[in-house]
Amino acid sequence: MGASFVIADFNDDVSIGNDLLIIFTDLDGTLLEPENYRFDAAESLLVSLKTQQVPVIPVTSKTRLEVEHLRQILSSTDPFVVENGSAVMVEPHDNRFLIPATHSVAPDSELASYQLLQLGCSYAQARQGLQAVATQLGTTLQGFADLGEAEVERLTGLLPNDVKRARAREFSEPFVTPRHIPPDHVKEVVAGQGFRVVLGDRFSHLIGPHAGKGHAVRALTQHFQSPASEPVTTIGLGNSPNDREMLEAVDVPIIVPGRNGPHPGLLGKDWAIAPFPGAKGWAEAITSVLEVGAVMAQRPSS
Repeated sequence: MGASFVIADFNDDVSIGNDLLIIFTDLDGTLLEPENYRFDAAESLLVSLKTQQVPVIPVTSKTRLEVEHLRQILSSTDPFVVENGSAVMVEPHDNRFLIPATHSVAPDSELASYQLLQLGCSYAQARQGLQAVATQLGTTLQGFADLGEAEVERLTGLLPNDVKRARAREFSEPFVTPRHIPPDHVKEVVAGQGFRVVLGDRFSHLIGPHAGKGHAVRALTQHFQSPASEPVTTIGLGNSPNDREMLEAVDVPIIVPGRNGPHPGLLGKDWAIAPFPGAKGWAEAITSVLEVGAVMAQRPSS
């Protein structure tokens, strides 16, 4: 990637000083390298952030099982947001966040091991909704459940174990994007059925009407228990239009570019752009924000 893609001058727009920080991040192509899903270039910074008790919160289209697997690799116990903002999950003893019990969960459910804030619908509702949308569109919409493991593996390139985790949906249903139908018409029909849709090039996601990455970020920020009401600054990093709502919901939005630069769907907002793609850009962008904060914290108050 060319040198023209540089991170913005945070000094002009951001005043974090001694604020407490919360980092919200997309995963694939943002914190994780798009080719191999590794995060080597950000590993030492992630360790440092954990030591400083700065939450690094994945906000992703992935399922709970996918994120749990990644959290084991990252040695993370921070909250996470799954299935395009359909649910927020917080460890039960994480006193930094206090999540109200808005949905009852069976005691023997794996979800019962978290503080759960469910913003989206159930998986059964998503499946029923997809069928209703397909009927109204007059076409067949193939969800992950319709495709089967072998077909999902072929279409995504995921390994078999990863496919199983990706298909373990609890709040939404991915489906093959119907490219022969105008996107605005798909959105209109989906809204008419009482759902939202996150449209993608290969796959789209049917989610509940109150789900969304932006909604989840705002909810988690609201439920953050700031000691002595200290000020909080939220940072968000994403690489695609799917992350736009999340980036709009934070104080410091940062675009992580691809190999050919930032996604055109995220331009025009005067948001900071990381200097490199993937984990390296992620790490350098966060380091820049932290350095600005350290400098500003040392400045005498006027």
